[in-house]
Amino acid sequence: MNIYFRPLLWPSIFSVIIFAILFSFGTWQVKRLFWKEALIERYTTQSQSNPIKNPSKLDSSINEFKSVEFTGSFLHKNEIYITGKTYEGNAGFHVITPFELNNNKIILINRGWVSEGYRNPEKRKFSLVEGQILIKGIIRYPQKKGYFVPENDGKNGFWFTIKPNEIINFLNLTSNKVINNYYIDALRQGEKLTLPIGVTGKPKLRNQHLSYAVTWYGLALSLLFVYFSYHMSSGRLSFKKNDNNE
Repeated sequence: MNIYFRPLLWPSIFSVIIFAILFSFGTWQVKRLFWKEALIERYTTQSQSNPIKNPSKLDSSINEFKSVEFTGSFLHKNEIYITGKTYEGNAGFHVITPFELNNNKIILINRGWVSEGYRNPEKRKFSLVEGQILIKGIIRYPQKKGYFVPENDGKNGFWFTIKPNEIINFLNLTSNKVINNYYIDALRQGEKLTLPIGVTGKPKLRNQHLSYAVTWYGLALSLLFVYFSYHMSSGRLSFKKNDNNE
């Protein structure tokens, strides 16, 4: 079979560039797929393992998502609020409260979600538990600010990212007593929902990277189809069988 192909210069250059971009986006999504699957597996493995119960171990390196279980007391007067959080489509905040452990160390606890109407602690005095309590939670590393996420502005009460160092410095907590390598996501305890609403301990990480990859690769193939169809319709691409009688 003889192939006759006389490509147009600029459409060909444009198509090659766009195809490379679309293909690279698809490949990036495949890499993100493997990363997300590994992250979900790590979350499940660590969060469902035997919890760390000795608070002195918090001074050492701990894997993210490791389950913990400690006794201590909340320092409610120092709680702050992470804005822009939702629960089942409702806008609200995450309540971050310093927690003093039995060894006098302090670690930040993300107690969970409250609605805008309950941001003011005076409206939810039932949540300001006093005295010694048992906290069950999951270790989390400091959050990284997204590209479009504003910087934290503690002076004006705007917090967008959980960065223990920034929060601790703003609250003027004694540095040698504070654990700032990570914070703890508090787990829900019991079937009844109470404010603040903590995490379930089950991964809720969206994993749509496979569908994204298929979309990008599909667009790349569509581009090739349009490119070659155009050249065939304009007579610049044709296929002819060899004439064996010649």
